[in-house]
Amino acid sequence: MNKTWDWEFAIAIFPEILSAITVTIAATIIAYCISLTAGLVLTLLRRASFKPLALTVAGMIEFIRATPPLVQLFFVYYTTPLTGFQTGAIVLGLHYATYVSEIYRSGIEAVPKSQWEASQALNFTRAQTWRRIILPQAIPPVIPMLGNYLIVLFKETPLLSAIFVVEMMAVAQSIGTSDWRYVEPITIVGFLFLVLSYPSAVFIRYLERKVRTLHGNKIETRGVKT
Repeated sequence: MNKTWDWEFAIAIFPEILSAITVTIAATIIAYCISLTAGLVLTLLRRASFKPLALTVAGMIEFIRATPPLVQLFFVYYTTPLTGFQTGAIVLGLHYATYVSEIYRSGIEAVPKSQWEASQALNFTRAQTWRRIILPQAIPPVIPMLGNYLIVLFKETPLLSAIFVVEMMAVAQSIGTSDWRYVEPITIVGFLFLVLSYPSAVFIRYLERKVRTLHGNKIETRGVKT
């Protein structure tokens, strides 16, 4: 196995690795949408007044967190009729939904108790309280934290190569196996991950500052009105 860098070989294999980037991005986006949606559902169910349901959901969350995502991928892939791509997107989405649910929980708990009391005074139903009062206040401040999980999920997609999803890492490993050269394909994959994740990280930091400023301005405005 050759461990020296060969520019000619690297340039030749670059288009092949780049062609798999769409699979990586698609898996990331779908898994992220699942994690955002399922995370909110888990948060609401965990706060259900029906205690057996709340405890069951809490136990399920802890179980998913305590199990490595790779084990979950293997289990679902070999025990269900789902394809590798479907398995990867769903499993990663549900795995990180358990972490996203904690972010939602922190946002909900930051909403002043007076808001709940006001909704009761206005005779809002529970659904109206969540939809019109609590969630509009709870979600905006945690958007930057939710954005961080987009980058985390993107970096986790190489796990999908273990269940035969042809994403970038799978292509790199295939090239390395056939040509006995791993330095170039693995380096190219790392470079592509950097190129895509770094701008995302910069945007999320910008979004965090923007949300913090808007949130601060709202507090200031309320203080002036008061």
